[in-house]
Amino acid sequence: MDELRFACDAMLGRLARWLRLAGYDVSFDPDVPGPALAGQARADNRWLLTCDRELAGMAGPRALLLRERAAGKQVSELRGRLPLAAHPSRFLTRCSCCNGLLEEIGREAVIDRVPPYVATHADRFVACRGCERVYWPGTHVGKIVHTLETWFLA
Repeated sequence: MDELRFACDAMLGRLARWLRLAGYDVSFDPDVPGPALAGQARADNRWLLTCDRELAGMAGPRALLLRERAAGKQVSELRGRLPLAAHPSRFLTRCSCCNGLLEEIGREAVIDRVPPYVATHADRFVACRGCERVYWPGTHVGKIVHTLETWFLA
């Protein structure tokens, strides 16, 4: 089966971010109007996720109208309608901001791009291939992973 890829409309920014954190390829640009987004999703073979009835109706068969408003409930709704196969090894492998893939990077490459304390004490760094944002394992990572496990694996 092909890997599920998504396009989220302007109302689903939080969901887009959480899907990316779970490792899914998610297109999200709140400035793209609905009809253009539907066309882009079709061209890229993505599922269009929307809360807009009109957009869902005109977008075609690979559009899902989500009724829930909270991101966790939206994930649950998606899991009930599509075969989401999230796996912990894919968690935190995409940039939550731009959707780029993350890759390991050495401390010496980021020493001038992170706070001094982080440069000295963090044991691992990853950088986005797209926007070059740098990530490291801070105290919030455990909470994010717990949320991902609860929403995608439970």
